[in-house]
Amino acid sequence: MSNSLKAFVACALVMVFSVAATFGQSSHFDVSGMDASTAACTDFYQYANGGWLKANPIPAAFPAWGIGNVLNEKNRDVLHDILEATAKNAGAHKGSNEQRVGDYYATCMDEARAEADGLKPLQPELERVARINNQGTLQEEIGHLHSIGFGVLFGSGSIQDFKDSAEVTAVLGQGGLGLPDRDYYTNSDDRSKSIRDEYLKHVAKMFELMGDDAAMAATEARTVMTLETKLAEASKTRVELRDVEKLYHRMSIAQIHDIAPTFDWEAYFQRIGLAQKADVNVTTPDFFKVMDAQLTATPLPDWQTYLRWNLVNTFGSVLAAKFVDEDFHFKGTVLQGSKENLPRWKRCVASTDRALGEALGEVYVKKAFPPAAKTRALAMVRNLEAALKTDIGSLSWMGEATRKQAVIKLDAFLNKIGYPDKWRDYSTLSIDRSSYVANRIRVGQFNELRDVRKIGKPVDRMEWGMSPPTVNAYYNPQINEIVFPAGILQPPFFDAEADDALNYGAMGAVIGHEMTHGFDDQGAKFGPTGNLANWWSDADLKAFQQRAQCVIDQFNGFEVQPGLHENGKLVVGESIADLGGLVVAYAAFQKSMEGKPRPANIDGFTPEQRFFLAFARVWAGSIRPELERQLVIVDPHPLGRFRGSAPLMNMPQFAAAFQCKEGDRMVRPEKDRCVIW
Repeated sequence: MSNSLKAFVACALVMVFSVAATFGQSSHFDVSGMDASTAACTDFYQYANGGWLKANPIPAAFPAWGIGNVLNEKNRDVLHDILEATAKNAGAHKGSNEQRVGDYYATCMDEARAEADGLKPLQPELERVARINNQGTLQEEIGHLHSIGFGVLFGSGSIQDFKDSAEVTAVLGQGGLGLPDRDYYTNSDDRSKSIRDEYLKHVAKMFELMGDDAAMAATEARTVMTLETKLAEASKTRVELRDVEKLYHRMSIAQIHDIAPTFDWEAYFQRIGLAQKADVNVTTPDFFKVMDAQLTATPLPDWQTYLRWNLVNTFGSVLAAKFVDEDFHFKGTVLQGSKENLPRWKRCVASTDRALGEALGEVYVKKAFPPAAKTRALAMVRNLEAALKTDIGSLSWMGEATRKQAVIKLDAFLNKIGYPDKWRDYSTLSIDRSSYVANRIRVGQFNELRDVRKIGKPVDRMEWGMSPPTVNAYYNPQINEIVFPAGILQPPFFDAEADDALNYGAMGAVIGHEMTHGFDDQGAKFGPTGNLANWWSDADLKAFQQRAQCVIDQFNGFEVQPGLHENGKLVVGESIADLGGLVVAYAAFQKSMEGKPRPANIDGFTPEQRFFLAFARVWAGSIRPELERQLVIVDPHPLGRFRGSAPLMNMPQFAAAFQCKEGDRMVRPEKDRCVIW
């Protein structure tokens, strides 16, 4: 299933920045990372992080750097050691996970072979595209590419049925774009026009690297842009994709033929491995009407050009250096502002984690996540759940009938901590040292077939959507689960040696964030078993929507760059979760101090102040302007500097902790204060 199709059913924390080693002192909070020249009540983000920001400029190979990359780099170092040792183990049993992981990493690292091979690893696929000579062979090739992991033209896969979460059905969704979002094709501002110009140059250059002359390459680039623009114009916006009720259109294959009659859907599903007839959720029917029309309106040679582009665009980053450099120039420098590419070993560690995350993760957790850490993390989760239940019980705006259903949903949460109870079976995946591209294709084929084979079978509620070393967390409303990989359960988010103030302010807020996703503008539409259903009274739903609008309005007011603001409707879900998560974490922290002697001040800060400092510090980071502009368009998460301060502006508890007064910038007027949980 493509990432674009997964996006609306899983709400992740997403750390654009990094988790840094700023908590290394005996107090576990580096006060030198603060900026004492800034008043806490004026700009708390700068107050908490100004010193860190000054001392930690963005490295050339990164588009952003903060308290999320350093932990990620630390985890990558652990994985690097594992992979180097595994790749050197010539005695690994063939067919074992150790052999798979070692061989995959070794072929990725074989730069000399990549240079010698050039386009050779892609030649079989390029020859298939060259043989397209009619509508039947075009559609056959689209199905073939989908079967090996190339989501060309549109997205497909498996998904839990929105209204019967125990059933796994097929799903189809919009796709087919080479730029990050449909808005890049449709916006008329100067920056969007500039990106489109650069994209045309990039596509043409990649065709030249494949051997086409400059004139032909320029024509081919315009062909790609013309077709992708038609697909973009038929695509829903990111905000529209947040309305899950409008993404549910369960159809039989006969009904799909009614909206897209040119495409042979029975043959397509057979090609990707779905033999039985099954209903399909067509999330974006209007897109498929336009796509279907283009099958015949666009000449076959143009389709061949488009498919060639998709192949080189997907694998450009792993071919010979000339392809890698051009791929990075556009995706890394033009779109995100990075000055240089990551070292090859870092790219290969990340690739191995993406391809064989649970095989690699099984070794990682033995080194980095002892059982005691899992036990303590689970205890914190349960404390946060208890705090949220208490909070729900006291909400003045929620009626008793809705409150009862909210508690039922909360009690039904499935908690996943650290790593899966059952590791993924890779026994049917063949990996060897012949070719990195071939290994990537086999991984794609393995994942696609594994995904399609879920259709018609019972839901595996114990499956994980992130690998154990991942520095992130997520909530999935269709499982009604909160998931915290071992990768994020490390200092400074979670530190067994630190005081509760820091742990609750950092990791507690993350836990609360994922929990309250179950009740954000999307999560609130799903019931305790994961079915799309309205369990709210009309009055309570209206009250909730009014409070959500307050959050939308607050973020619409944040200016990212001159004339560019956050899109409140896009980031409302994550922002509700940030605010709710921090409120619940604070309540749990206060509960943790009951019946105990009050903790002493540390570094001159009260426990409450340390709680809020810990929260702000995990969002410390800098970001290049190019990436800022991209994220404002595509990312449902606000930028870190707003996430680290916006919730505090709505919390009287924060104002009390730092003696902030009405009228201070960090205190929103009571009439404008956003209060949900």
